[in-house]
Amino acid sequence: YGLRVDTWVDERRDPIKSTDAAARHLRDLTDRFGSHLLAAAAYNGGQGRVGRGVTRIASQGGGDAVDPESDEMFFELADAQLLMRETRDYVPKLIAAALIAKAPERYDFELPEPVEPFPRDSVVVQGGTGLDLVAELAGTTLEVIRNLNPHILRGITPPGTDYPVRLPAGMSRSVAEAYALVPPSEKPAVLTHVVRRGETISGIAQRYRVSMSSLMAANRVARARSLQIGTTLYIPAPGTSLPARLLRENDPSPPRAPLTHIVRSGETVSGIAARYGVTQASVVADNRLRSAGAIRAGQKLVIAAGAPARTASGGVYEVRRGDTVGEIAERFGVSQRALIAENRLGSRATIRVGQRLTIPAR
Repeated sequence: YGLRVDTWVDERRDPIKSTDAAARHLRDLTDRFGSHLLAAAAYNGGQGRVGRGVTRIASQGGGDAVDPESDEMFFELADAQLLMRETRDYVPKLIAAALIAKAPERYDFELPEPVEPFPRDSVVVQGGTGLDLVAELAGTTLEVIRNLNPHILRGITPPGTDYPVRLPAGMSRSVAEAYALVPPSEKPAVLTHVVRRGETISGIAQRYRVSMSSLMAANRVARARSLQIGTTLYIPAPGTSLPARLLRENDPSPPRAPLTHIVRSGETVSGIAARYGVTQASVVADNRLRSAGAIRAGQKLVIAAGAPARTASGGVYEVRRGDTVGEIAERFGVSQRALIAENRLGSRATIRVGQRLTIPAR
C-alpha cells in the first residue's frame, strides 16, 4: 500500500499514512468478501484463512446455505472453529466498541476529553537532515519533533532523497522560510560516500573533516582497513549533535540473543511478532513455517533478536530519549489513552526525557 519500510523510515508508524493504508486495505477486503465483518476478520486473521473458511462452509451448504458474502457468514466461521480465537473475539469487540461509541451514556461510559487532531503540517527537507535542526527552526524540542515523526527511525531523514517532516500545527510556512535561509553546508546531518579503489578510512575522514572514530562508529567498521569497494558510508556532518550510532545500517540498540516462545492457544504469528518487535516474515522464515497461519499450541518458536518483549504493566517508567507515548504504551501492553489519563499528560500528551510515568494496570 505504498508505505516505505527500510533502515531509515518505517511508515507503518506514520499515523496519517498508516491510517490511510489501513483504510484502503479494509476497502479491498470488503470488496473481496462483500461483508464488513468478514473484512474485519480478514484484517485481523488473514484473508487466506477467511477465504478458505468461506469456501468450506459454502461447499457444505444445502438449501438453507448462508450467503457467503453476508455478515452472517462470520458467525458461521466462528461457530465452526475455522477462525483463530483472537479473530473470533476481535470482530465482536469491534461491534461492541462501535455501539458504545454511538451511545456511551447508555452503557455507563463517560465521554473522553476532546483530543486535538494530529497535525498535518510539514516541511520538505533534503535527505540526511537531522530532526534536531528542524526542531531548532521550529523553536521547539527534539522530543516534540520525534513524537510527531515516529516513523523516522534514526532522528535523520533518509539520505539521498528529499523527505517531509511533520511539524506542530501552523508552523509549515515559518519553518520552510527559515530552512531556506540555512546555508547548504549546514543542512545535512549525514552525507553519503561510496568507497572507491585505494581509499582508506583515514583519507575519507580527512576529506570530510570528521574523526576516524566517529566515521567507524557510524558505519560499524571494526578495523580501519576493513573497507570494501562500492560500500556506501554514512558520514556524520561536522558539528551535528546526533549520535554517530544513529547512522548505522543496523538497529542501533545492542544485539539480543534469540528467544524461544511456546505458542499458546489462540495465538497468531502476527501477535507473536508484534509482541517481540519482529516481522511476521522473520518468524515464518526462522521457523521454516509453511505460512503465517501454520502454528499450533505448544509449538516452540525461535524469535530472532528484536525489540524486548512487553513488560508486565504497573510500576513506574522513566522516559528515555526518543521515546513516544505510543511506543511506551505498546511496550507495556496498555492503551495510550489509559497512559495519558494516568499521568495527566493533557490533550497534547507531551513527555520529556527523565520524566517518570506511572504505568496503569491492565
